[in-house]
Amino acid sequence: MARAGLTAERVTIAGAELADEVGLDQVTMSQVARRLGVKDASLYTHVRGLEDLRGRIALLAADEKTIRIAEATSGRAGKDALVAFANAWREYAHEHPGRYMATQTAIRIDPELAATAAGPRRAVDLTYGVLRGYELTEPDLTDAVRLLRSTFHGFVALEAAGGFAHERSPQQSWVRALDALHTLLEHWPPSREGNSA
Repeated sequence: MARAGLTAERVTIAGAELADEVGLDQVTMSQVARRLGVKDASLYTHVRGLEDLRGRIALLAADEKTIRIAEATSGRAGKDALVAFANAWREYAHEHPGRYMATQTAIRIDPELAATAAGPRRAVDLTYGVLRGYELTEPDLTDAVRLLRSTFHGFVALEAAGGFAHERSPQQSWVRALDALHTLLEHWPPSREGNSA
């Protein structure tokens, strides 16, 4: 097939679609080339190799996920914003498992691409924005950001791996986890820095 119209963006989208279908770690340049109907060598005009492609998938996914979260949290504050943020995160992970994994994996990203990518910076801004309603200050704010990311990612990773075998539905546990996070954020414990081992 002709390769007219082949661009880095088209290669990235093809790789992202494949990652969602087979898993990020199973994507190969040959599979992407077959999906696009071109020879492997044609891809290297647009991406430098598999690592570059994975970095591009990560940036694409970061953009998509943050757009979804921004739309979900717009005009919301406090618990409403927290729940909207969390649900948008989880829904994206369910719908795009390969792309989502790219955002959670240590991937070397071309510094020039990373410098112009809005997604990762916007993700940080959105997270801090949600937490602004809880009136936390540093270093508690950073600790709370890490807690949210760990909770959301841990939950969806276990869910994707089939790690919730109990008869209680994961959805019920998710709702309760968000209730608990909200309560914790409202009653954030005082810092014990200087007293900890």
